[in-house]
Amino acid sequence: MPYRLIAMDLDDTLLTDELTVSDATRKAMTEAIALGAHLTIATGRMFDSAQKIARQVGLNVPIITYQGSLIKNLLDEEILYERSVPVEAAKKLYDYCQEHGLHLQSYIEDKLYVSEDNDKIKGYARQSNIPYTIEPDFSRIISHEKQTKLLIIDEPAKLDALLPELKKLFGSQVHLTKSKPNYLEFMHPEGTKGHALRFLATHYGIPMEETIAMGDAMNDHEMVEAAGLGVAMENAVPALKEIADYVTLSNNDDGVAHVLKKFVLNA
Repeated sequence: MPYRLIAMDLDDTLLTDELTVSDATRKAMTEAIALGAHLTIATGRMFDSAQKIARQVGLNVPIITYQGSLIKNLLDEEILYERSVPVEAAKKLYDYCQEHGLHLQSYIEDKLYVSEDNDKIKGYARQSNIPYTIEPDFSRIISHEKQTKLLIIDEPAKLDALLPELKKLFGSQVHLTKSKPNYLEFMHPEGTKGHALRFLATHYGIPMEETIAMGDAMNDHEMVEAAGLGVAMENAVPALKEIADYVTLSNNDDGVAHVLKKFVLNA
Protein backbone atom coordinates (compact mmCIF):
# COMPACT_ATOMS: atom_id res chain seq x y z
CA MET A 1 0.00 0.00 0.00
CA PRO A 2 1.44 3.42 -0.92
CA TYR A 3 1.63 5.97 1.89
CA ARG A 4 0.71 9.34 0.41
CA LEU A 5 0.28 11.63 3.44
CA ILE A 6 2.97 11.71 6.13
CA ALA A 7 2.67 13.84 9.26
CA MET A 8 5.66 14.40 11.55
CA ASP A 9 5.84 15.98 14.96
CA LEU A 10 8.59 18.60 15.26
CA ASP A 11 10.31 18.63 18.65
CA ASP A 12 12.05 15.35 19.50
CA THR A 13 10.79 13.80 16.24
CA LEU A 14 11.76 15.66 13.06
CA LEU A 15 14.12 17.95 14.97
CA THR A 16 17.27 16.72 16.69
CA ASP A 17 18.02 17.75 20.26
CA GLU A 18 19.90 20.71 18.73
CA LEU A 19 16.61 21.78 17.03
CA THR A 20 17.94 21.05 13.54
CA VAL A 21 16.90 18.76 10.69
CA SER A 22 19.76 16.49 9.61
CA ASP A 23 20.98 16.37 6.02
CA ALA A 24 19.98 12.72 5.72
CA THR A 25 16.43 13.51 6.81
CA ARG A 26 16.19 16.51 4.47
CA LYS A 27 17.32 14.29 1.57
CA ALA A 28 14.74 11.59 2.36
CA MET A 29 11.99 14.20 2.64
CA THR A 30 12.94 15.77 -0.70
CA GLU A 31 12.91 12.36 -2.40
CA ALA A 32 9.53 11.47 -0.90
CA ILE A 33 8.01 14.76 -2.10
CA ALA A 34 9.47 14.14 -5.57
CA LEU A 35 7.60 10.81 -5.63
CA GLY A 36 4.34 12.65 -4.99
CA ALA A 37 3.97 12.13 -1.25
CA HIS A 38 2.40 14.90 0.81
CA LEU A 39 4.63 15.69 3.80
CA THR A 40 3.47 17.90 6.64
CA ILE A 41 4.29 18.66 10.24
CA ALA A 42 1.92 18.25 13.16
CA THR A 43 3.12 20.26 16.12
CA GLY A 44 1.97 21.94 19.29
CA ARG A 45 3.89 25.03 18.23
CA MET A 46 2.14 28.14 16.93
CA PHE A 47 2.07 28.69 13.17
CA ASP A 48 4.64 31.51 13.23
CA SER A 49 7.20 29.21 14.84
CA ALA A 50 6.38 26.07 12.86
CA GLN A 51 6.22 27.64 9.41
CA LYS A 52 9.84 28.81 9.62
CA ILE A 53 10.99 25.20 9.89
CA ALA A 54 8.45 23.95 7.33
CA ARG A 55 9.70 26.41 4.71
CA GLN A 56 13.34 25.52 5.40
CA VAL A 57 12.77 21.83 4.69
CA GLY A 58 10.56 22.39 1.63
CA LEU A 59 7.25 20.97 2.81
CA ASN A 60 4.51 20.98 0.21
CA VAL A 61 1.17 20.91 2.06
CA PRO A 62 -0.63 22.91 4.76
CA ILE A 63 0.82 22.40 8.23
CA ILE A 64 -0.88 21.27 11.44
CA THR A 65 -0.17 23.54 14.42
CA TYR A 66 -1.41 24.15 17.97
CA GLN A 67 -1.79 20.39 18.57
CA GLY A 68 -4.28 20.23 15.67
CA SER A 69 -6.32 23.34 16.43
CA LEU A 70 -5.09 25.18 13.33
CA ILE A 71 -4.26 23.98 9.81
CA LYS A 72 -2.90 26.72 7.59
CA ASN A 73 -1.45 26.95 4.08
CA LEU A 74 2.21 27.85 3.86
CA LEU A 75 1.98 29.92 0.68
CA ASP A 76 -1.03 32.20 1.20
CA GLU A 77 -1.59 31.41 4.90
CA GLU A 78 -5.23 30.53 4.27
CA ILE A 79 -6.83 28.86 7.29
CA LEU A 80 -8.29 25.47 6.39
CA TYR A 81 -9.22 24.20 9.86
CA GLU A 82 -9.55 26.11 13.13
CA ARG A 83 -10.86 25.33 16.60
CA SER A 84 -10.81 27.67 19.62
CA VAL A 85 -10.94 26.99 23.35
CA PRO A 86 -14.51 27.66 24.63
CA VAL A 87 -14.57 30.99 26.48
CA GLU A 88 -16.21 29.56 29.60
CA ALA A 89 -13.54 26.86 29.84
CA ALA A 90 -10.80 29.48 29.40
CA LYS A 91 -12.26 31.59 32.21
CA LYS A 92 -12.50 28.54 34.47
CA LEU A 93 -8.85 27.68 33.78
CA TYR A 94 -7.76 31.28 34.41
CA ASP A 95 -9.53 31.31 37.80
CA TYR A 96 -7.92 27.98 38.68
CA CYS A 97 -4.45 29.26 37.78
CA GLN A 98 -4.99 32.45 39.78
CA GLU A 99 -6.05 30.43 42.79
CA HIS A 100 -3.07 28.05 42.58
CA GLY A 101 -0.40 30.54 41.47
CA LEU A 102 0.23 28.88 38.10
CA HIS A 103 1.83 30.42 35.02
CA LEU A 104 -0.70 30.57 32.16
CA GLN A 105 -0.20 31.76 28.59
CA SER A 106 -2.68 32.25 25.77
CA TYR A 107 -2.47 32.21 21.97
CA ILE A 108 -4.77 34.49 19.97
CA GLU A 109 -4.50 34.92 16.18
CA ASP A 110 -0.97 33.50 16.29
CA LYS A 111 0.24 35.85 18.99
CA LEU A 112 1.44 34.74 22.42
CA TYR A 113 0.20 36.57 25.53
CA VAL A 114 1.31 36.37 29.17
CA SER A 115 0.43 38.43 32.23
CA GLU A 116 4.03 38.98 33.37
CA ASP A 117 7.61 38.65 32.16
CA ASN A 118 9.20 35.73 34.01
CA ASP A 119 11.72 32.91 33.54
CA LYS A 120 9.05 30.49 32.29
CA ILE A 121 8.00 32.61 29.32
CA LYS A 122 11.59 33.65 28.57
CA GLY A 123 12.69 30.02 28.36
CA TYR A 124 9.68 29.07 26.26
CA ALA A 125 10.23 31.95 23.83
CA ARG A 126 13.90 31.03 23.40
CA GLN A 127 13.06 27.43 22.53
CA SER A 128 10.24 28.30 20.14
CA ASN A 129 11.98 31.36 18.68
CA ILE A 130 8.88 33.54 18.95
CA PRO A 131 8.07 36.92 20.51
CA TYR A 132 5.45 37.42 23.22
CA THR A 133 3.24 40.22 24.51
CA ILE A 134 2.81 41.11 28.17
CA GLU A 135 -0.81 41.91 29.05
CA PRO A 136 -1.22 42.82 32.75
CA ASP A 137 -5.02 42.76 32.39
CA PHE A 138 -5.06 39.08 31.49
CA SER A 139 -8.79 38.77 32.17
CA ARG A 140 -9.31 40.70 28.92
CA ILE A 141 -7.27 38.13 27.01
CA ILE A 142 -9.13 35.23 28.61
CA SER A 143 -12.48 36.60 27.43
CA HIS A 144 -11.40 36.57 23.77
CA GLU A 145 -13.37 34.18 21.54
CA LYS A 146 -10.39 33.19 19.37
CA GLN A 147 -8.01 31.56 21.85
CA THR A 148 -6.37 28.75 19.92
CA LYS A 149 -4.55 27.29 22.91
CA LEU A 150 -3.84 27.85 26.61
CA LEU A 151 -0.70 26.50 28.24
CA ILE A 152 0.54 26.04 31.80
CA ILE A 153 4.29 25.77 32.40
CA ASP A 154 5.55 24.18 35.62
CA GLU A 155 7.62 21.37 37.06
CA PRO A 156 6.70 17.96 35.55
CA ALA A 157 5.85 16.36 38.91
CA LYS A 158 3.58 19.25 39.82
CA LEU A 159 1.72 19.06 36.51
CA ASP A 160 1.35 15.29 36.80
CA ALA A 161 -0.19 15.75 40.24
CA LEU A 162 -2.63 18.36 38.89
CA LEU A 163 -3.73 16.30 35.88
CA PRO A 164 -6.42 14.14 37.54
CA GLU A 165 -8.01 17.17 39.18
CA LEU A 166 -7.98 19.20 35.96
CA LYS A 167 -9.39 16.33 33.90
CA LYS A 168 -12.22 16.01 36.40
CA LEU A 169 -12.76 19.79 36.45
CA PHE A 170 -13.00 20.20 32.67
CA GLY A 171 -14.34 16.83 31.51
CA SER A 172 -15.12 17.04 27.79
CA GLN A 173 -14.96 20.86 27.66
CA VAL A 174 -11.36 20.82 26.43
CA HIS A 175 -8.70 18.54 25.03
CA LEU A 176 -5.93 18.38 27.62
CA THR A 177 -2.46 17.02 26.80
CA LYS A 178 1.26 17.31 27.55
CA SER A 179 3.65 18.10 24.71
CA LYS A 180 6.67 18.17 27.02
CA PRO A 181 6.98 17.13 30.67
CA ASN A 182 6.65 20.75 31.83
CA TYR A 183 3.97 21.90 29.33
CA LEU A 184 0.29 21.23 30.02
CA GLU A 185 -1.88 22.34 27.11
CA PHE A 186 -5.60 23.04 26.70
CA MET A 187 -7.38 23.07 23.32
CA HIS A 188 -10.86 22.70 21.86
CA PRO A 189 -12.05 19.05 22.08
CA GLU A 190 -11.56 18.79 18.30
CA GLY A 191 -8.17 20.48 18.44
CA THR A 192 -6.12 17.28 18.34
CA LYS A 193 -3.53 16.06 15.86
CA GLY A 194 -5.81 13.12 15.12
CA HIS A 195 -8.71 15.37 14.09
CA ALA A 196 -6.32 17.47 12.00
CA LEU A 197 -4.79 14.48 10.22
CA ARG A 198 -8.24 13.16 9.31
CA PHE A 199 -9.23 16.57 7.98
CA LEU A 200 -6.09 16.88 5.86
CA ALA A 201 -6.50 13.36 4.49
CA THR A 202 -10.08 14.17 3.45
CA HIS A 203 -8.88 17.48 1.99
CA TYR A 204 -6.53 15.57 -0.33
CA GLY A 205 -8.85 12.62 -0.92
CA ILE A 206 -6.39 10.22 0.72
CA PRO A 207 -7.73 7.25 2.72
CA MET A 208 -6.49 7.10 6.31
CA GLU A 209 -4.96 3.72 5.49
CA GLU A 210 -2.49 5.61 3.28
CA THR A 211 -1.27 7.97 6.01
CA ILE A 212 1.74 7.83 8.33
CA ALA A 213 2.04 9.74 11.60
CA MET A 214 5.29 10.01 13.59
CA GLY A 215 5.71 11.35 17.11
CA ASP A 216 7.33 11.01 20.51
CA ALA A 217 4.95 12.32 23.19
CA MET A 218 1.39 11.81 24.36
CA ASN A 219 0.16 14.82 22.40
CA ASP A 220 0.92 12.63 19.35
CA HIS A 221 -1.30 9.84 20.67
CA GLU A 222 -4.41 10.73 18.64
CA MET A 223 -2.67 10.96 15.27
CA VAL A 224 -0.47 7.90 15.80
CA GLU A 225 -3.61 5.96 16.62
CA ALA A 226 -5.56 7.41 13.67
CA ALA A 227 -2.92 6.92 10.96
CA GLY A 228 -2.65 3.91 8.70
CA LEU A 229 0.87 3.51 10.04
CA GLY A 230 1.41 4.98 13.50
CA VAL A 231 5.10 5.44 14.32
CA ALA A 232 6.77 6.16 17.66
CA MET A 233 10.34 7.39 17.89
CA GLU A 234 12.84 5.33 19.86
CA ASN A 235 12.99 8.28 22.29
CA ALA A 236 9.20 8.34 22.63
CA VAL A 237 7.39 7.94 25.93
CA PRO A 238 6.60 4.26 26.65
CA ALA A 239 2.83 4.79 26.40
CA LEU A 240 3.15 5.99 22.79
CA LYS A 241 5.34 3.04 21.84
CA GLU A 242 2.66 0.72 23.17
CA ILE A 243 0.03 1.98 20.71
CA ALA A 244 2.36 2.48 17.72
CA ASP A 245 2.46 0.11 14.76
CA TYR A 246 6.19 0.66 14.38
CA VAL A 247 9.05 2.06 16.48
CA THR A 248 11.73 3.84 14.48
CA LEU A 249 15.16 5.20 15.41
CA SER A 250 15.51 8.21 17.68
CA ASN A 251 15.26 11.84 16.61
CA ASN A 252 19.06 12.08 16.82
CA ASP A 253 19.53 9.00 14.61
CA ASP A 254 17.44 10.04 11.59
CA GLY A 255 14.33 8.17 12.72
CA VAL A 256 12.11 10.11 10.30
CA ALA A 257 14.43 9.35 7.38
CA HIS A 258 14.42 5.67 8.34
CA VAL A 259 10.61 5.54 8.10
CA LEU A 260 10.53 7.40 4.78
CA LYS A 261 13.13 5.06 3.26
CA LYS A 262 11.46 1.90 4.54
CA PHE A 263 7.78 2.69 3.88
CA VAL A 264 7.77 5.35 1.14
CA LEU A 265 10.97 5.41 -0.94
CA ASN A 266 11.61 1.64 -1.04
CA ALA A 267 7.99 0.50 -0.95
